[in-house]
Amino acid sequence: MNYLIIAFVLLSLIGSVMWVKPTKRDRFLAALRMEAKRLGFQVQLLRLTYPREKGQVEPRKIPTIAYRLLRGKIAQQELNDWKSWRIIKCETNACEGLAAGWGWVVGERTLSADLLTQLNDLLGQLPKDVIGLESTPIHMSAYWGEQVEEDMLIIQQQLMEFIRRKL
Repeated sequence: MNYLIIAFVLLSLIGSVMWVKPTKRDRFLAALRMEAKRLGFQVQLLRLTYPREKGQVEPRKIPTIAYRLLRGKIAQQELNDWKSWRIIKCETNACEGLAAGWGWVVGERTLSADLLTQLNDLLGQLPKDVIGLESTPIHMSAYWGEQVEEDMLIIQQQLMEFIRRKL
């Protein structure tokens, strides 16, 4: 009987330790986010609201991760004239000027035809698990599924290109 109690206590302790031990995915995400911070990203967990999609009554809200790069200082006139926008991969009626499969959350009809052409060119170069982009005068953000570590460098290069082109 004593051995049975000792075995039960040991199994309970081992189970408790295994329960709090991070999973392989948790360790991957922690390392990925630390590398992102080293590369200059601000990483933020947030709840992303989609536009109302075709056939849906209410917009979806999903938890996701935003990888943000700061724009740096911009001139006051640029700040006053800035057109903020946010786009998401989805099927919606608010998709004017965007590549197929993308929809506007904020900023529909605010970008010029030239800027829309540049935006669509850059959208084709993003990794497949980037589900959205956001541009404000302060930062450029990618909403990313964090599946492949090498995609982070592609995202960084693309966001830097958005910032360089002042999109």
